[in-house]
Formats: sequence, C-alpha cells, structure tokens
Amino acid sequence: METAEIIDGKAFAAGLRERIGSAVTELKAKYGEAPGLAVVLVGEDPASQVYVRNKGKQTLESGMASFEHKLDSATSEENLLKLIAELNADRAVDGILVQLPLPAHIDSQKVLDAIDPEKDVDGFHVVNAGRLVTGGDALVPCTPLGCLLLLRDRLGDLSGKHAVVVGRSNIVGKPMAALLLRESCTVTVTHSRTADLPGECRRADILVAAVGRPEMVKGDWIKPGATVIDVGINRVDAPEKGEGKTRLVGDVDFASASAVAGAITPVPGGVGPMTIACLLRNTVEAACRRRGWVTPDL
Repeated sequence: METAEIIDGKAFAAGLRERIGSAVTELKAKYGEAPGLAVVLVGEDPASQVYVRNKGKQTLESGMASFEHKLDSATSEENLLKLIAELNADRAVDGILVQLPLPAHIDSQKVLDAIDPEKDVDGFHVVNAGRLVTGGDALVPCTPLGCLLLLRDRLGDLSGKHAVVVGRSNIVGKPMAALLLRESCTVTVTHSRTADLPGECRRADILVAAVGRPEMVKGDWIKPGATVIDVGINRVDAPEKGEGKTRLVGDVDFASASAVAGAITPVPGGVGPMTIACLLRNTVEAACRRRGWVTPDL
C-alpha cells in the first residue's frame, strides 16, 4: 500500500523553467542581451538526438539564445576541439554542452576538459568539480543539483540529516555527496563493494539511488519515513503490455519503497525533468558571472 508523498519533479521543473523565463526577460530588459547556450551533438545516436532537441526547445522557450552544432559521426577529435575553442571565444555563448556519449575515436575527457570552466554548464570540468568539493563557486552537474532542489523543497533545512548516496559516479554520486555535505548533512557514499548495503541504506534520512540497476533498492532497505530520491532511468521488458514492450523503472523498487518512505520521486516524472531545467538555470548563472550581471534568485 502506497503511503509515501510523491515528489512531483515534473511540476517543480515547470515552475523552475517559468522562473528562469521571467529572469531572462528581466536580464534582457536590463542589459539588452540574452544568455546563450551552445549544444554540440556528434553522431546519430537516437536518444541523444531527442535529448538535444528538447534542450533546444526549452532554451528558446525560456527566452535564451540557442546554438546547435550537429556534427557527423566521422568528425575528428581535432575538429571538435577546434569548434569548442571557437565557442569558448564567442561572447554570445554563455554555456557549452557536449552531448555524451561521443564516438569511440574521440577522447571524451579531453573534450570536456577543453571547455572553458566558466561556460561548463554540465559541471563536468575538473575545475568545477574541484570548486564544488572545496566549497568554491562552482557550476554544478545538473542532475544532482535537481535532486538537491527537490530535497530542499520537500524538507527545508537539511542540516544534520543522515544522507546515503548509492553510487559513486563523477556525474551523480560524487557531486551529490559534495552538495549534501555543503548542506551540513552527514553523508555516506555506498557502492558495489559496500559491505551490508541494505543496512547502510536503512540508516538514511535521505536516500539517493544513482547506481543504474533496475529496482535494486527494496522497501526493506528504507528507514520508515525517509525521503527517497531515485535517479535511475532503466528500461525493462514489460510483457504485460504486449510482446516486445518495455517500461521505465528506477533504481528503487517503487511499489515496496513507497509503502515505507515518507516521500519518494517516481520514475518517470521525478528527477528526470529537473535535469534540463537545471541546465537552463546553470546557463543563466554562467551568463551573469561572466558578464558581471546581477544573478537572479532562482
């Protein structure tokens, strides 16, 4: 029986995009310019194409300038790095995002490191990672930032709460832990080698699952009343819907977890919608920092 409050990421993201649109309107009126986001797509990956299209659409809807660069999968690493150098130097571009994954012949880390840290709206550059961990003024990876905004909205002050992060990736797990430390949580980072993973999870007031394994976290892993943030997006077979059909599930077994947790994000409709909204938020923040504009309260 479902007892947990459902954390509606889709509704929160819509409100955030609305606030971003209002802020962009104010910035344009005050400074005569709009923030600009450049998205680079290399190759024909269908999921990446959909994601880039959605990013471009939402960028324009917010009133910002959108610059899309779609390159052939045979594009050389040298030419991609040349494009990034041009975008780094382009004053109209405040944020640069290179859509991953890149073709196998291109060194992804080399490409990400070539982006100006002040335009790194994905928050993946080693400079921004270092700033985040040391308490500096960083551009933060979008998915963990979205998780943090949902947690603040649900819980208010996070100080003193015990947070457990399942997963240690550079994209979600590690920056999520750093953000929670900045909120004065007590943070435990768990992973595939953790002894008694269920026991560690049961200690959490806040449980963030970002491990990429369908429905791994069960209801009996969760402390009664805990807030559960499910970052996972996994496609699994759904024979009940028909032959060859699939459905999306998270890293948390929603049915059993929602009977124990105090609040939980669904999949889909939880963390997912927050990622692009936070990308737009980062672009506004980057524009204001670079140009010496007053940063709006988002």
